Amino acid sequence: MPDREDRQMWEAFTSVLVWLPAALDDQLERDAALTLFEYGILWTLSEADERTLRMSELARATNASLSKLSRAAARLERRGWMTRLPDPADGRCTLAVLTDAGRDKAADATPGHIDAVNRLVFDQLTAPQVRQLHEISDRILRAVRTEDSRPPQR
Repeated sequence: MPDREDRQMWEAFTSVLVWLPAALDDQLERDAALTLFEYGILWTLSEADERTLRMSELARATNASLSKLSRAAARLERRGWMTRLPDPADGRCTLAVLTDAGRDKAADATPGHIDAVNRLVFDQLTAPQVRQLHEISDRILRAVRTEDSRPPQR
């Protein structure tokens, strides 16, 4: 069983995992009429070659199920920020394509999002703490991704 200090650290860490995304979501919804997940989709597509990814690749990049991604993609399509097209290289696959309006929406939302990240995270830490957080986050992410790639235990 973890000791008291470990439990307190874990409680603080899990609180950050819950409250930080909610705060970033609130800022994006208030200032840009986007959820954090929708912003992540637009941003990921804006960084992709030709602003295009297969839906399966976009789902992996955003850590979403295809059904969750499809629902968000439908909302973004209705707003004119992305389109879905059959993949000409493989008709079984669907491409997600960021429109010019979607690129503009992501670009418009980014300064406010960066301000929120700075205010909530970077302004709270010293430069050495930021470097430590980066290292800690990389280590945890490697462990999570390694664990995620293992076949299910039966």
